[in-house]
Amino acid sequence: AISWHIYEILKEKKLADKIPFYRVEFSEITKHAIQEAVANPRELSMDLVNAQQGRRALDHLVGFNLSPLLWKKIKPGLSAGRVQSPALRMIVEREREIEAFRPREYWTIEADTKKDKQKFVAKLTHFGGEKLTQFSVTDGERAAEIEKTLHAAANGQLDVIKVEKKQRKRNPAAPFTTSTLQQEASRKLGFTAQRTMRIAQQLYEGVDIGSGAVGLITYMRTDSVHLADEAITELRGYIGDKFGADQMPKSPRVYKTKAKNAQEAHEAIRPTSALNAPDQISRHLDKDQLKLYSLIWKRTVACQMIHATIDTVAADLGAGEGNVFRANGSTIAKPGFMQVYLEGTDDAKPGDGDEKMLPPLSEGESITLDEIRPEQHFTEPPPRYREASLVKSLEEHGIGRPSTYASIISTLQDREYVEMDKKRFIPTDVGRVVNKFLTNYFTQYVDYDFTARLEDELDAVS
Repeated sequence: AISWHIYEILKEKKLADKIPFYRVEFSEITKHAIQEAVANPRELSMDLVNAQQGRRALDHLVGFNLSPLLWKKIKPGLSAGRVQSPALRMIVEREREIEAFRPREYWTIEADTKKDKQKFVAKLTHFGGEKLTQFSVTDGERAAEIEKTLHAAANGQLDVIKVEKKQRKRNPAAPFTTSTLQQEASRKLGFTAQRTMRIAQQLYEGVDIGSGAVGLITYMRTDSVHLADEAITELRGYIGDKFGADQMPKSPRVYKTKAKNAQEAHEAIRPTSALNAPDQISRHLDKDQLKLYSLIWKRTVACQMIHATIDTVAADLGAGEGNVFRANGSTIAKPGFMQVYLEGTDDAKPGDGDEKMLPPLSEGESITLDEIRPEQHFTEPPPRYREASLVKSLEEHGIGRPSTYASIISTLQDREYVEMDKKRFIPTDVGRVVNKFLTNYFTQYVDYDFTARLEDELDAVS
C-alpha cells in the first residue's frame, strides 16, 4: 500500500510515465538479501493494496462511527475498534468468571517415603479398592480417618506393587512468529509486547558488529514458521560443528503454520546468520538487545536439533489391601535440543514438571514409610490475562494481525479500559461500561467469530 501511494503521487507529478516502476521485497536487511531483491523485482500487487484499503475502510467504519457515540453516551476520549473491542471483551469476561467463582475444598493424601536415604513423595490414588477423584475427600475429618486407617494398614512400610518405565520424546518448539516472540519475551524476560517490538525493530534495522551495520534478524512482523532453505543449511552446518552431527535429525525439520489466516509472505523470525552467536557479538549490543537476540537465536538453533529423550518412571506402592500410592519421577536421558532452549509456559499448574528422580525400585520389595500427610487444597479461579496469554487468545480466535497486538494492548491501557496488577489485566469501571454498551447494542463488533471472519474475507481479497 505504501508503494502504491508513492506511485500515485509520482503519477500526479507526471514522473511515472517516463520510467518503469517495480516493487522490491526482502525480509532481512543484509547485503545478500537486498542484492537478491533488487535483482528480482516484481510489479505492484493490486490485490494486496485492495486488501489493505479494505482493512482501512473497515477500521474507519467501526472506529469512526462507534467512537463518537461512546464520547456522547459515556465520556469523551474513548474509542472502539475492530480488534480492540473484542480484546476488551475477553478481559471483562474473564473478570466476570473470576467474580462468579466459588472455591471448592478438596484434600489429597501424601506419603513421605525413602529408600537407601533417598527421599521421595507418593500420592494416594486408591483407597479401600476405590479410585480417588479430585473431590473424593472434601473435608479434614475424612482425611484424618483415611490417614489413621492407612497408618494401621502400612505399619511403617510400603510394598512396591508395580514399576513402569517408559521413554518419551519431546520435540523443540517451532521458530518464532510475532505473537510467540511477544509471549516468550513476556514470560522469560518480562518485556511488554511494545518493548519487544521496539527492540526487534532495532535488531532488524541493523547494528554495527564491527564490519558496518548489518540486520541481525529477519522481519519481525510475521505469522509464518517457515524457514528459508539457505537458513536451514547454515543452521545444520552450525549445529554439526558446535554440537556434533548426531545432534540434528537426518532431514531438516519442517514446521507448518497453525495460526488461522496466516500470511505466508515472510519467514519466521530468525537470526540472519546462525554464525552470529550471541556471545560473539554481545559487546556490540545493549543489554535488552542482547537478551532478545539470544532468545531468537537459541529458539532458531534448537528448532533444527534432535528431540530430547526423557526416561519416566511410575511406581505403585501398596499399604495393606486395596490402598495404593503412586510416585512419579523423570530424568533426561538425552537432552537433544534442550541443551540450547526450552519453551516457557503460561500459568503452569502447581506440580507441573516438578517430578524428581526416584531411587531404583523393584517389584516385591518394601520401602520405609516416614509419614502420611493429608494436604488441604482449594480450587483456583481462572487466572487473569497477562500480555502473553491475551496475545495467545487473540491469535487462537483468529483476531487481529501480528503487527497489531502490541498497539492494541497499549490502546486498552491508554483509554484506561484496563489497569495492570502484577502484570495482569483488570478491567476498569469505564472498560466494563464500554464493553456492556457495545455487547448490548453493537453485538457483532465484539463478536469473536465476526471479527475472525472479516480477517478471512480480507485475506480472500489479498
